[in-house]
Amino acid sequence: MIRTLQSGQRCEVWIASVNGQAELLYSSDDVLFEAPNWTLDGSSLIFNGDGKLWRLDLNTGSLEPILLTGVPDLNNDHVLAPDGQGIFVSANDGHIYRALLAGGPATRITEDDGFFHFLHGVSPDGAQLAYVGIKAGDFTQPGRLMTIASDGGASASVDVGRFDVGSAHCDGPEFSPDGKWLYLNTESFTSRQGHAQLARIRVDGTGFERLLESESVDWFPHLSPDGRYASYIRFPGGTVGHPADLRVAVVLVSTEDWTTALHSWPLFGGQGTLNVNSWSPDSRRFAYVAYPLSDSTKD
Repeated sequence: MIRTLQSGQRCEVWIASVNGQAELLYSSDDVLFEAPNWTLDGSSLIFNGDGKLWRLDLNTGSLEPILLTGVPDLNNDHVLAPDGQGIFVSANDGHIYRALLAGGPATRITEDDGFFHFLHGVSPDGAQLAYVGIKAGDFTQPGRLMTIASDGGASASVDVGRFDVGSAHCDGPEFSPDGKWLYLNTESFTSRQGHAQLARIRVDGTGFERLLESESVDWFPHLSPDGRYASYIRFPGGTVGHPADLRVAVVLVSTEDWTTALHSWPLFGGQGTLNVNSWSPDSRRFAYVAYPLSDSTKD
């Protein structure tokens, strides 16, 4: 399903910096854009909207679609390849594809294995993808942490058994910059429905640990390229899943102390705001998306 803006709603792309400042970069009343990625050369943001990929040039402010063929409508789970030339995307048919940022044909990676596949991470060497598998696309079932070789095909083994992160739902698995850890959110630390907390596990399946204990519902941890900082999205306590159109906050922490927020940016958003890693290559800034409503709509 392609998300669209409500009447009186707009989409705002923001840039936050590690010193606490935030700047409005782009606004649209027409297309609901989601989940920015920052290109390796630092020149552009890549996001999805209206089922397609788009490129926003940070120097000129120009926006243009990236035309892909052989792939259904896209959702907001996409990550850039470490070579700076390619991108891995999740589509609404439940499969993961790879393509070039320049556009052109996309190649399907995942098999018809009975799961829907929601991509979130690529290893620093580009060899592995981390994703969440949902059995038969049944969203009443918990997501499972999985990895697969990025070249795909029947020969690419799917690895799920070694990642014991509990039986509850998990989401957002992303490799650390050094490739040693997978960072994620999981509901396995509590019996409260939907109470996602931030965690990590080593890529060999050991060392599963909670990063902080909070009363908020915390999703999508994203590490800066230098590993010093992390961003995540904070939902109100009691939230189930990561829905759209809530009062949430984007939070910045040091990876040496996840319990203390360095800065936070309250906004109206949720789904689409920070689903994928949006850090700049110099680790000084990251992008996020807000979806404010007009005053008349709020009333």
